[in-house]
Amino acid sequence: MEAVLAHLRDAIARGEYAVGAKLPSEAALGKEFEVSRSVVREALRGLQALGLTVSRTGKGTFVVADEPVDNPRFGSYSARDLLEVRRHVEIPAAGYAALRHTADDLGLLTDLLERMARETDDTAWVALDSLFHITVAQASGNPVFGKVIEEIRDALARQSAFLNQRGDRRAESDAEHRRLVDAIAGGQQDAATEAMAHHLANVEHALSDIVGRPR
Repeated sequence: MEAVLAHLRDAIARGEYAVGAKLPSEAALGKEFEVSRSVVREALRGLQALGLTVSRTGKGTFVVADEPVDNPRFGSYSARDLLEVRRHVEIPAAGYAALRHTADDLGLLTDLLERMARETDDTAWVALDSLFHITVAQASGNPVFGKVIEEIRDALARQSAFLNQRGDRRAESDAEHRRLVDAIAGGQQDAATEAMAHHLANVEHALSDIVGRPR
């Protein structure tokens, strides 16, 4: 997905696909890059998140800009929407999780860490990533935190897949998650909030890096 997205983004920037042009179909792109249509679909979602294309039902995907927007969209929410809410929900939720988690919560989080470390499929890893954040929120002992993160689950998954085009981001995220779980397991409220704040700051930095990547 990362390679297909990078190629299409560069092609749009070079004018190979001008503003107003229609991109090849998913099937055609899959054949050209020798990847599945699901991979192509994720790459096209990335282009839409960057504001470079729009998808028109029954007509295809069309180029609408040759430069990315500053605030990408992931489904119904923008990157800014997500970051603002996540800072106000996930940081305090992590602190409460350190104080209130159960043995089952900790077992689930540890299991997710191990599964993410072993996972070789990017799509499966993204699904686990979203589940990890929901589980942290639920471990807070306040069901409202969990409901809020569940509400934005699809957008989080899309954003996570988008961030993975920066090749080192997945490994960084795994390490950040592990530090967070260590703090929760140790009952260290301040360390848990700091770990989540650090994780979200790195999400923001990775987004800025991808959007601002030079042509």
